[in-house]
Amino acid sequence: MHISDGVLSAPVWIGGYVITAGIAAASIKKMKTEDMPKVAVMTSAFFVASLIHIPIGPTSVHLILNGLVGMILGPVAFVSIMVGLILQALLFQHGGITTIGTNSVMMGLPALAAYGVFNLRQRFHFRSNEAIFGAVAGAAGVFLGTIILAMLLVTTGSEFIGVAKYAALAHLPVMIIEGIMTGFIASFLMKVKPEILGRR
Repeated sequence: MHISDGVLSAPVWIGGYVITAGIAAASIKKMKTEDMPKVAVMTSAFFVASLIHIPIGPTSVHLILNGLVGMILGPVAFVSIMVGLILQALLFQHGGITTIGTNSVMMGLPALAAYGVFNLRQRFHFRSNEAIFGAVAGAAGVFLGTIILAMLLVTTGSEFIGVAKYAALAHLPVMIIEGIMTGFIASFLMKVKPEILGRR
């Protein structure tokens, strides 16, 4: 779900950098020294997962893990994803330099939303609270990222509407897979290391 250089119009990718700078600054302020190892691990997981691409027609899909990153890192998830995207662009040319801002918005904002979704579990008392809300958070990360991708493409030109629709359909299986995976991880962490999920 990376947007490459030359796809977006200048006002769109410049706006992406402006938004990213603001959110990243706010996210960094919330980061504590003790968060650094956890941020490093999740950035690595995001970095590796996003490198494995499966081509489907005019687009390609890959695991995104932004919902998982958001669930575990909370408000500092945006910085983790931004750093992962910068490294991918510089080291492997995934995405582009001009689109680091828009790609960060596309994957980072849904991570923050996934964190909010996962925190809703505290208001409900289902038998498998963490698994249910973890699954919803994981799926929401992909779903919202796909919506932002479609919006970015459409704002650049109406000729991208078909590609936006195709990309959205191609990511439906990813949404389901990540939802299931994130739900299992949330359930497992709740049993072995609940403080990672914000329970102390």
